[in-house]
Amino acid sequence: MITKSQIHEAQRKWGDGIVKIGTLKDNESECLEFTKSFLNTLYDFENNDVLFKPTKAAEEQFRPNFQMALSYFLGGSNSFCSEDEGFAMKPWVDVKFANSGFIIENERAIAMGNYFFTDSSGVVVKVEYTFGYKLRNGNLVIDLHHSSLPFSL
Repeated sequence: MITKSQIHEAQRKWGDGIVKIGTLKDNESECLEFTKSFLNTLYDFENNDVLFKPTKAAEEQFRPNFQMALSYFLGGSNSFCSEDEGFAMKPWVDVKFANSGFIIENERAIAMGNYFFTDSSGVVVKVEYTFGYKLRNGNLVIDLHHSSLPFSL
C-alpha cells in the first residue's frame, strides 16, 4: 500500500529535480542527461504514455510522451513543441508542495493541491496540481500530471 510518506518523498524528489535542472542550464549535455534521468526515474514514460498537462502549455496542451515532456522542461531551439521556453530553466531555486488531499488505493495514489515555485529574485508562483502515482519496482512513478495557474478574472 502506498503511504503519504512515499508521496511526500516523491514530491520532494520532483521539486529538487526541477531546481537541479535549472542549475545545470549552462552545461547543455549534463542538463540534458539529468533531465532524461529525471523523467525516466520519476515518470512512467518507459512503460506507458503519461497523462501530462503542464502549466504553461497552450498550443500543445497535452504531452503524453517522453519527447514532449522533455521539450516542456528544457525548451530551446530543438524543442518538440515550438511554444516551449523551458519551464525548469527559469531557473527555480525552490519548489514546495501544499497537498489539499490524497486518494490512496493499494498501488495507486492521487495527490492534489498547490505547489509553489520560487525564482532567484524571491518571486513565488502558486500553481495548482494533480499528480497520479503508481508503484513500479517499489518506487512511485507519475502517470498523471495536471498543472495549471489559479483562475483569475
